[in-house]
Amino acid sequence: MLKGKTAVVTGGSRGIGKAIAIKFATLEADIAVIYAGNTDAAERTCEECREYGAEARAYRCDVADFAAAKETVAKIKADFGAAHILVNNAGITRDSLAAMMKEEDFDAVLNTNLKGAFHMIRHMSGLFLKEREGCIINISSVSGLMGNAGQCNYAASKAGLIGLTKSVAKELAPRGIRCNAVAPGFIRTEMTKDQTDNPLLKLIPLGRMGSPEDVAQAAAFLATAEYITGEVLRVDGGIAM
Repeated sequence: MLKGKTAVVTGGSRGIGKAIAIKFATLEADIAVIYAGNTDAAERTCEECREYGAEARAYRCDVADFAAAKETVAKIKADFGAAHILVNNAGITRDSLAAMMKEEDFDAVLNTNLKGAFHMIRHMSGLFLKEREGCIINISSVSGLMGNAGQCNYAASKAGLIGLTKSVAKELAPRGIRCNAVAPGFIRTEMTKDQTDNPLLKLIPLGRMGSPEDVAQAAAFLATAEYITGEVLRVDGGIAM
């Protein structure tokens, strides 16, 4: 259970982020939802979290912006008093073959998916250090483990998240702060709605796409597993084994 804890979930307005926010609310955590643009969707996530008795608030923020992330963390601290869990889920795709990819598309994906996670860790570390506890969960991808044609920017960002996870885990472990990653495979979300004919789906040993709730279950496990840090937990139906 996460009673008395506050969880910050980036990209929390829909898909995997929404499922994680709601799952944590069922475990009695309070929820800070960070979203990029869809205010109505973020508020709906908060409303569903409140149905489980959680305090839930939404914060609009581009996590790729260092100053905006810092300001948002300050607001969360003012509203909740403390924060104990950070889920770096915010992510975008700009797919193309490497030989034709635009520089701005490569930069945009790295800035949101990887640098955005760094910004949140950088600004929330002070809250964790003050509490002498904390849990960081970075949502990576099996693309960061296997690579994926047409996604060199996305795969690089997700592989970078794994390196970030392990480095931060080593740095913060002496202070009682854990950092782990979840690496989802094909998860049925808006981002993968055009992947239903992808031939890779036939390679999933469990024979189906995953759900956002499958990833949320893994995140909840890591949030409560007090002797696990620096780990990458695949939630992929076995495709990357």
